Amino acid sequence: MKNSLKCFVLWLVLGCSLGASVSFAKTLNIKPISNASPERVLFVGNSYYYYNNSLHNHVSYLVEAAEPALGARLQFKSSTIGGAALNHHNMPHLIEPGRIGVSQPFEWVVMQGGSGEPLSPRRREIFRQTAALNADLIRAKGGQVALYMTHVYVKPHRQVKPENIVATESMYVDVGNEIGALVIPVGLAFEEAYRRFPDLKFHNRDGTHPSLLGTYLAACTTFAALYGRSPVGNVYRADGLIDEGLATQLQQVAQDVVTQFFQRN
Repeated sequence: MKNSLKCFVLWLVLGCSLGASVSFAKTLNIKPISNASPERVLFVGNSYYYYNNSLHNHVSYLVEAAEPALGARLQFKSSTIGGAALNHHNMPHLIEPGRIGVSQPFEWVVMQGGSGEPLSPRRREIFRQTAALNADLIRAKGGQVALYMTHVYVKPHRQVKPENIVATESMYVDVGNEIGALVIPVGLAFEEAYRRFPDLKFHNRDGTHPSLLGTYLAACTTFAALYGRSPVGNVYRADGLIDEGLATQLQQVAQDVVTQFFQRN
């Protein structure tokens, strides 16, 4: 009863502060991918990507370990600006073939917003408008669109609030549904990883950027959602910096979260 009351109060707080209804189990319009093999992928975001030798590198190594022939053909690019919101990026330039070293159009563009964008009604609206405009541009070039749901702050960050993950999930699912984008539930994977392994650190000491474990977890989640393949058993372990047992546990978290997330359909 106490937990139910807590959730109801949280729902009311979010509904008032964000000016929109919030559901903990919103339907996803985009079906999960199954056994996909994209070769040209662009990641657009900020320092949440580039910490720890960059998310796109870890995803590419997971692909290479799972399917060496596909891994040899990958053309991954990452465009990041420290502290950036999505509207800070010049998407027309980034997706024009040949502009950033990839001669053919990107098959997927994975867009990430700033960590504070879900927490302000004004910034949520800017993110929504930017994502919609970018999605039109990407599809005009023949690409598909994904949204990377960010993880939320932990202590000692000054903006830590228990409702942040609900606001973040809500924004990405709402916008994903509106623009027909695949949503990659990285933020939910962080929450589940902390629930299962409360003594591990998935954030850097600043409470906002990912640790190596956090980046690896995010890469496994991205791999599971974008390629529609389970990361469990993948031999890539951040160049051996993560031991086999722990790597397998984080791979399982990523797969479980992706599976449960797309069961909303």
